[in-house]
Amino acid sequence: MDETEVTNAQFEAFTKATGYKTIAETTPTKEEFPDALPEMLVAGSVVFTPPASAVKLDNYFQWWNYVKGANWRHPEGPNSSIKGRENYPVVHIAWEDAVAYAAWAGKRLPTEAEWEFAARGGLSAQKFAWGNTFIPNGKHMTNTFQGQFPIEDKGEDGFKGMAPVKQFPKNGYGLYDISGNVWEWCSDWYRNDYFETMSGKETVKNPQGPKESHDPAEPGVQKKVHKGGSYLCTDQYCSRYVMGTRGKGDWRTGTNHVGFRCVKDRKTK
Repeated sequence: MDETEVTNAQFEAFTKATGYKTIAETTPTKEEFPDALPEMLVAGSVVFTPPASAVKLDNYFQWWNYVKGANWRHPEGPNSSIKGRENYPVVHIAWEDAVAYAAWAGKRLPTEAEWEFAARGGLSAQKFAWGNTFIPNGKHMTNTFQGQFPIEDKGEDGFKGMAPVKQFPKNGYGLYDISGNVWEWCSDWYRNDYFETMSGKETVKNPQGPKESHDPAEPGVQKKVHKGGSYLCTDQYCSRYVMGTRGKGDWRTGTNHVGFRCVKDRKTK
């Protein structure tokens, strides 16, 4: 498994070599979104936008907005850029964008089971990738949200918002930022009950994920698994930096807190 999330510099090398355009850089079609107004069919992506004052945490549309011109090159919108952020994780990457990069690099996305195994770094029954204490001896071990969510990240861990890779200690398997910073795509389709369906059966080694997606909250939306949490995670709302937790996302949608890392299969004789 890659020791870090794929960075802007690495993804830029891919696009220069192949001419690849991400989904966020491509104008959506009426066929794909038949109910959308014509003025809404513009290239862009979803960006975290803090509200001006405190809000109830029951409606995420209060802090997420679809921004025209937002993509991996322009993370906050057309007036932003990745200059000086070459070593930051690439974001606004949809699942199929991540798959395309991985194939070019001679790699693939990890399964959820592989990701979870690697994230634990050899530890067993621990709450976090580094142990059971979130901030051991006052030392932050990952990039998350401090402050009142979603209004202001105070940056007590050293970063307000996303951080460059390798700013926090690696886990027992040498992996950086396995918790927090940005969510990471896995190869698996998302089903809320996938692991429950295996409960009580004989031990399953390296499960490859369900054959199809199903989310009772949005049964018609095809979703893939996210792992690891992001710089927006907080125990006030979402503490998905805890081992064993998971997220989900429309496989053709990226945001400015979702990236990925790859794995490469070992050659066998």
